[in-house]
Amino acid sequence: MKNLMISVSGVRGIIGDGLTPNVAMQFAQAYGSEFGPGKIVVGRDSRLSGPMVQHAIWSGLMSVGCDIIDLDIATTPTTEIITEHSEHSGGIIITASHNPKEWNALKLLAPDGLFLDKEQGEKILARIEKEDFNFVRWDQLGTITRYKGAAQEHIDRILSLDVIDTAKIRNRKFKVVVDCCNGAGGVILPDLLSQLGCETIFINPEPNGLFPRSPEPVPANLGELIKTVKENKADLGIAVDPDVDRLALVSEHGNPLGEEYTLAMVTRFILAKKPGSVVVNASTTQAIDDIASKFGQKVVRTPVGEINVALKAREISAVISGEGNGGVMFPDLHIGRDAPVGIALILQFLSEENKPISQLYKELPQYFMIKDKVSLSFGTDAKAIVEKLRKQNINETIDETDGLKFLYERSWVHIRASNTEPIIRVIAEAPDAKKAQNLVETFKQKIMVANK
Repeated sequence: MKNLMISVSGVRGIIGDGLTPNVAMQFAQAYGSEFGPGKIVVGRDSRLSGPMVQHAIWSGLMSVGCDIIDLDIATTPTTEIITEHSEHSGGIIITASHNPKEWNALKLLAPDGLFLDKEQGEKILARIEKEDFNFVRWDQLGTITRYKGAAQEHIDRILSLDVIDTAKIRNRKFKVVVDCCNGAGGVILPDLLSQLGCETIFINPEPNGLFPRSPEPVPANLGELIKTVKENKADLGIAVDPDVDRLALVSEHGNPLGEEYTLAMVTRFILAKKPGSVVVNASTTQAIDDIASKFGQKVVRTPVGEINVALKAREISAVISGEGNGGVMFPDLHIGRDAPVGIALILQFLSEENKPISQLYKELPQYFMIKDKVSLSFGTDAKAIVEKLRKQNINETIDETDGLKFLYERSWVHIRASNTEPIIRVIAEAPDAKKAQNLVETFKQKIMVANK
């Protein structure tokens, strides 16, 4: 399988150059053979290639006797929640998340709605390698049932949370601008915000897969959202990625707050209400540590990857968890990145504090983070380059929780091979932007030298 990013949690690639219907079908056959027979939830984002991949997955699952619960276009957290509840044997999400529109992917879920762990994923990959599929007779083939209530079920579960006071939020009548990037947000966010009493202005709401901008919700891609917030004097701007598991915020002044501060703000809100541990990944802002320390609580860091954060959060019963890329994970709902619940929690925080979001942001510990990358050609051993870098810097203070995290006084730089793209990520954080940028440039140069 060439030109594919294969991991224990699924497969990702460019349509027509790696990710083919046959690849999707084989993963579905292996998955259904391992977790079936039974009901498998299937949801997808709005990419143009979605129906093609969807039908290949349906064929694979049906051929091994699995019944399909079809959500059609649905957010990643919605698919996770539907998989977790009722008697479902598992779930498959068709989405390449923040990748450009020519990409697509399969994300594989365990019956508990979490991504597959290493052991589960390795069993799937072994079945594919051996073509070990449990094909059934013609009269035992799976069926397809459409479930149209998935988005509302997700909303209902959010609005029933103990920390959400729907009436209080509705009374504030927030004016909100939302950029859905023509992704799956268009099938849930209009109803969620309407039920929370918001006056909402939507940008790119149609879930047609024609992403009008780079789909990653980082400040550089939010120009239209920033402009619309200012023009309409909105209380808040919201941006999500195509599968709606990442959430970025823009203040009432049109200033992007940065994805890291989505989780920081939610952490501040939750820890003021319920004491407990926080779980985040190794790349998440140290503002989380400062906030937790203020409330006398502990922060546990894991390798990057939603499943790593989720398993640790479940193990220690964390009250809030997530990843600094805008991935809010609220265990009271489910332990998965969830932009819709993040939106509800932010609106609740605003309604209780009765302050503009810019003020709540200023009250948080302030750091500057620079996220960059070094692109590699397919087939390059990124992890070998990272190991070479470690050997070249043995006198540095390094945290090896995930890749290499070089630790300095109130600053750090994290070097790691991506699990989803042929790149090495370089992330640095410091109290000022210049120092963070200098750390990034220094280590990008070191990586390029190590790659020679």
